[in-house]
Amino acid sequence: MSPDRAVEAVRDAFIAHVGGEWTMPPKVYVTNYPAGDFRAMPALGGGHALLKWVTSFPGNPAQGLPTVSGVVLVSDAQNGQLRAVLDAASVTALRTGAAAVLAAETLGRADARTAAVVGAGVNGKAAARTFLARGRMVSIWDVDEARARDAAAELGVEVAASLHDALAADLVVTVTPGHEVLLPEGSLKRGQHVSLMGADGPGKAEMATAELARVHVFCDEWEQASHGGELAHAVEAGVLREEDVTQFGAVLAGSAAGRSDDDEITVFDSTGLAIQDLAIALAALERAGDLPDLQRLEL
Repeated sequence: MSPDRAVEAVRDAFIAHVGGEWTMPPKVYVTNYPAGDFRAMPALGGGHALLKWVTSFPGNPAQGLPTVSGVVLVSDAQNGQLRAVLDAASVTALRTGAAAVLAAETLGRADARTAAVVGAGVNGKAAARTFLARGRMVSIWDVDEARARDAAAELGVEVAASLHDALAADLVVTVTPGHEVLLPEGSLKRGQHVSLMGADGPGKAEMATAELARVHVFCDEWEQASHGGELAHAVEAGVLREEDVTQFGAVLAGSAAGRSDDDEITVFDSTGLAIQDLAIALAALERAGDLPDLQRLEL
């Protein structure tokens, strides 16, 4: 699937969800910290039901294992029959890259010139790849210099000179484990946009509470973001309330305003929604007939 098709699919999913056409029960976490966690993510829409069983174990690369792994199950919503099993890591990378860049394009300044991705893992590379597919040059940075160089060589992009330089771009995507705050109070400049993709679970944060309080915050879904995402610590501190945060899907649907002017700082908190996974899975199924060597099993 091309990054462009992934962006289109994710956009449609956000709009379908905010309009009530697609539904999504809350994500369930099964935690085994500090090692990692398991997540069960169901969704219903487009005539199909989905269950994503996916893991996040940040220490795995040191053991030669992927950070994210799992499966996505897609069933016919009319008869309950299983239609497909997909690799969760591939689905996650496509929808993470698509959501990050879609938010940057929608909420960033029209004259934004520079873009950077912080985090050169699978999902960080997916975000950078999506920027490139959308016609925008991007730099990449990672705490592991060798990983950043390898990712840059693979994608044909530049390595940012420093973390500071990467975080100074007009459009920034952060895809880190979320164990350390990257953006302290006062770090963002006027007109910037940041898509926060890393803090997708309890106890994680890429931005300081005080910084969240002074910017225009958008989220993928309030209930999920306010309990298990970047916003959770700000909500617990009483700094942010639901009325202070705009749901991104409402902006795409035209029922809520996005950026108000060129000076406003915008932040998108992404916790990862099952409806995004469903959108990618259904887009993949559209092409199943074009793959003659695709293995098919009777279930």
